[in-house]
Amino acid sequence: MPAFKSDFLRTMSERGFIHQTSDDAGLDQIFAKETVTAYIGFDATAKSLHAGSLIQIMMLHWLQQTGHRPIALMGGGTSMIGDPSFKDEARKLLTPADIDDNIAGIRRNFMPYLKFGSGPNDAVMVNNADWLMEINYVNFLRDVGRHFSVNRMLAFDSVKLRLDREQSLSFLEFNYMILQAYDFVELYKRLGCRLQMGGSDQWGNIINGIDLGRRMEDAQLYALTTPLLTTSSGAKMGKSASGAVWLDPEMLSPYEFWQYWRNTEDADVARFLKLYTTLPLDEVARLERLGGSEINEAKKILATEITAHLHGRAAAEQASETARKTFEEGALADTLPTVETDRAALEAGVGILSLLVSAGLASSNGEARRHVQGGAVRLNDQPVSDDRRLVTLQDLSPENVVKLSLGRKKHILVRPA
Repeated sequence: MPAFKSDFLRTMSERGFIHQTSDDAGLDQIFAKETVTAYIGFDATAKSLHAGSLIQIMMLHWLQQTGHRPIALMGGGTSMIGDPSFKDEARKLLTPADIDDNIAGIRRNFMPYLKFGSGPNDAVMVNNADWLMEINYVNFLRDVGRHFSVNRMLAFDSVKLRLDREQSLSFLEFNYMILQAYDFVELYKRLGCRLQMGGSDQWGNIINGIDLGRRMEDAQLYALTTPLLTTSSGAKMGKSASGAVWLDPEMLSPYEFWQYWRNTEDADVARFLKLYTTLPLDEVARLERLGGSEINEAKKILATEITAHLHGRAAAEQASETARKTFEEGALADTLPTVETDRAALEAGVGILSLLVSAGLASSNGEARRHVQGGAVRLNDQPVSDDRRLVTLQDLSPENVVKLSLGRKKHILVRPA
């Protein structure tokens, strides 16, 4: 990796964000000389982003912190198609109303990381539906489509993978890369955007945009991609055993978000501290040197710093304290995630398998039964060995809840309603 002179690229390099750029020297030069406008595109396919998008959000955060202007591009138009890149099958098509609702939710994800406004380096949120939905198809084919070689498009790994597996790739999806390339040109024309950033799986799409900008506008555009992150064991970022690690606190509690990062594998702690927190690198180096059981302190700091940035310092410290009481003192922490169940049902008795499913600790009765038979389930900190066990009002604690646990790290309070 070259020694960058500009603050932004030096920060990106030192903290491990850079996988590849289209022109190291050229990009470094414009960052050193001017305020650069750069963008990252985000699908509007859910009401919230998840932790897998956090590396991209942190890039935009550092871009703004080093004096440049970030654009968060919402794929209001392209989300109606779906990005086929490295997907095994077509995505479900969304309605315009669905997409608008999703964009409103996603905007809230960015608020802790970016300052939006009209200043020279204030962040901007843009929806590509603003231009894509107005396109005249014949004119688009003539003005844009003529610059694309089908032979070259078929050679991109993202497309080739689907075709090699003899999986269907619709003409709708095939057009996605043309529309994404056109987004780059539109953002250059409208906002002077010179750089597109994204995961390494987007490299082909970004290079298409650079090439289209050169052909249509004689523009010098740039690409910067991040590594596709997985944990040391190969798991995808942003997913846990119980589902997506959402950034929206209404979809995943701050405690559960904190717990996801607390469970980071030892080998990933230093890397994640660099990528997902703003801690100084000398502090990261100090934490990296911790060994043995001390690594758990580094994991708690990692979890608390990431949670504080997203949900606020108070929520992060409350999550940390909840975990301390639950795991270190064995106390019943009233800030654990809570589900409600019908009091009349509890009076009659609710099966332990059904309760595990309704609490989100198992996806089916079969999975719940395997957890019980494997000795992983506890009720009020007592092991459950009978998968026919009924949970009743007699199991309520003095705090009027039942504590349901799966393994050492998943705890839910069940409260009668």
